[in-house]
Amino acid sequence: MDRPKHALHFLTATELAGMYRGGQVSPVAVTEAYLERIHRYQPGTNAFITVTADRARADAEAAERALRSGNDFGPLHGVPIALKDLCDTAGIRTTSGALARQDCVPATSSTVAKRLARAGTVLLGKTNLVEYAFGPFGINPHFGTPPNPWDPERVPGGSSSGSGLAVAAGLAAAAIGTDTGGSVRIPAAYCGVVGLKTTAGRIGTGGVMPLSWTLDTIGPMARCVEDAALMYVAIAGAEAGDATAHDLPVGDVMGDLKKDVRGLRLAVVREPFFNGADPEVVSLVDDAIQVLGSLGANVREMTFPEAVQAERDEDNLRLLRTEAVVVHREALTEAPDSFGSDVRARLQVEPGLLAVDLAEIQRKRAEMMRTAAARLADVEAVAGPTMLSPAPRLRDLDRGEPHRLLTRLVNWLGLCAVSVPCGFTSQGLPVGLQLTGKPHDEATILRLAYAYEQATDWRAAHPPDYLL
Repeated sequence: MDRPKHALHFLTATELAGMYRGGQVSPVAVTEAYLERIHRYQPGTNAFITVTADRARADAEAAERALRSGNDFGPLHGVPIALKDLCDTAGIRTTSGALARQDCVPATSSTVAKRLARAGTVLLGKTNLVEYAFGPFGINPHFGTPPNPWDPERVPGGSSSGSGLAVAAGLAAAAIGTDTGGSVRIPAAYCGVVGLKTTAGRIGTGGVMPLSWTLDTIGPMARCVEDAALMYVAIAGAEAGDATAHDLPVGDVMGDLKKDVRGLRLAVVREPFFNGADPEVVSLVDDAIQVLGSLGANVREMTFPEAVQAERDEDNLRLLRTEAVVVHREALTEAPDSFGSDVRARLQVEPGLLAVDLAEIQRKRAEMMRTAAARLADVEAVAGPTMLSPAPRLRDLDRGEPHRLLTRLVNWLGLCAVSVPCGFTSQGLPVGLQLTGKPHDEATILRLAYAYEQATDWRAAHPPDYLL
């Protein structure tokens, strides 16, 4: 017998998989429960730009038939997911959150969409985002700014705003985001879900509208670490026809996930990762680090000069903006008014910036990446806050962007990172613990995040419906 529909939307993908195979619930019933919930809450949340109800029902029916016939595609088979509307989907519009692309319907699908389809997932729709993924708070003047699920007066974080909200609010079991300077981890921290920023090249970006070819990455957002790991395994690795996906072994991520973390070396870097942090955030993150220490991780303080240097200079933003202008050069020339004012302002290249300047920036970055990797040779991960403070109120952003975005340092230094919920402030706002790992070592940071999650009860928390 199917489980009551009101209980289905907050189950994890892992729980759904077990129930499918135990005959307790069906992919069709779960998908209908999600579609009903989306129909109820979409008007007030703008979580999706496009809801693919017909596609979802067809996917669910196909998944159910396959499972009944003994054709099991794996642990995500029949799981309802959402894609950030930056990822091309054949025959389904892909807007990139932009007015100029509101009627764009690609003929082919992105690598990530194809791989998730091969894993048997059910596509519920395409989630909202900052226009062209260029902004940290989730604001979109064209398709509406989604609310933070814990406080509607606050932002959900960006640019993967709709993906963070959808997972937190029970509108999708898991979702895909992209991360160029924090766009997976920021909404994960603000919305209270898990977000994995992968190493550049680990997941193919073919068919995904670029912001910065140098810094763009794709990553899963999920209700728990195990679900994020399952999504990661499904989409990571080489893909025929996509030169952006590196041909490097992904490893036995799921086999390593639940291993003991005893003896793993965890560094705490106060500068710059704690500088200026809200006292409540510092307290919650320090408590989380103590939990990992109690589980046997070898915790020690460490300096990270490369991160300090990266936080102090503007090379990251100079390169990002220049590459973004190249991507959007034609539209900026022919239809500048199609851009929102905030994104148009960000697409301003520094006057007098020359090709030789960009070559020097790339040279300096390559050296910093090399020395950063060497710095981390004696540790498995670096622990700190994902964000220095909880989600700001939307009205406060009119006074400028008050948050220092240290998430961007991970992209700049070529590392991977995961944000995992580690508690709530006195105002009931979620806080994220960021675990930063070596290049292509997503398995270890997921293992540490899983151990922390299992030792605490933050995963069980979800926002009350009346806030949506």
